[in-house]
Amino acid sequence: MQISRRHFTLTATLAALGGRASAQDKWPGKPITYIVPFPAGGTTDVLGRLIGQKLGPMLGTTIVVDNKGGAGGSVGSEMAARAAPDGYTLLGGTISSHAINVSLYPKLGYDPIKSFAPITLIGTNPVVLVVNQASPYKTLADVVAAAKAKKPLSSASAGSGTSQHLALELLKSKAGIDITHIPYKGSGPAIQDVIAGQVDMMFDTTVVAGPHIESGKLRALAVTSAKRLPTMPNVPTVAESGVPGLADYEVISWQAIFAPAGTPKAIVDKLHADIGKILKEPEMQERIAKLGMQGADMTLEQIAAFQKAEVAKWAAVIKSANIKLE
Repeated sequence: MQISRRHFTLTATLAALGGRASAQDKWPGKPITYIVPFPAGGTTDVLGRLIGQKLGPMLGTTIVVDNKGGAGGSVGSEMAARAAPDGYTLLGGTISSHAINVSLYPKLGYDPIKSFAPITLIGTNPVVLVVNQASPYKTLADVVAAAKAKKPLSSASAGSGTSQHLALELLKSKAGIDITHIPYKGSGPAIQDVIAGQVDMMFDTTVVAGPHIESGKLRALAVTSAKRLPTMPNVPTVAESGVPGLADYEVISWQAIFAPAGTPKAIVDKLHADIGKILKEPEMQERIAKLGMQGADMTLEQIAAFQKAEVAKWAAVIKSANIKLE
């Protein structure tokens, strides 16, 4: 029997579509790689492993965490962006990799929005402005007044382009002041120099600064969240400082999970739902709180809108401060 070319083409197309549908129905049929674009041991790594340990059994597979650090999360993020959009690659994204870096690095190998499908916003983490215990500055208003009086002031950070650095640049821009930025290679050595009085102040996470605040080595002046933190109820927000221009000041670092753009919606929806259940477990909420984070509960549409707003916000700050990294 002779088969027409048209009939053969149609049959082949339907067979291919059926094969893809069948493969998707069987997902996951192999281990899923969870790329952490930072070295092992950091917050993104810890969260990836905690979530992976619970997500694997829920899906009937194994979650393999793969650390690919470099360039503020850009190296691992580019690898994830180039991966097949088949549901077998996840990425632990952050404010750095998915909001800040696109304005810092002129040759970024991915678009933080177009190259990915958001899965979950795990949580947010404000930073806190701290000074040495012997510092004459008791409030943020004191710092601003000293800066306006042209007193030389310095502020440390974990590195140029980090959320700690940008928190400072946003403060300078909104308050109309100048404070010298001193970048370090990590929060550890930076905060030690603040404790020693070598640097006047620093914005840092509550996880890093918290123990030093509790021990009395550092004084907390303000938190960068919109509301006061339950763990630091006596520390005012930057917006509460009464300084003109700071009423809408807010800086929150954040952790999220992404998949390569084009990942089937059914897989994205299932991952969003399953990871959402994991994040609501009391044990996970306790672990997240110990990391200095506040849980976030957003729809996929809300995550996308939030990320777009963050990209635009930090692009403006970076441009204003003329921050450039190679």
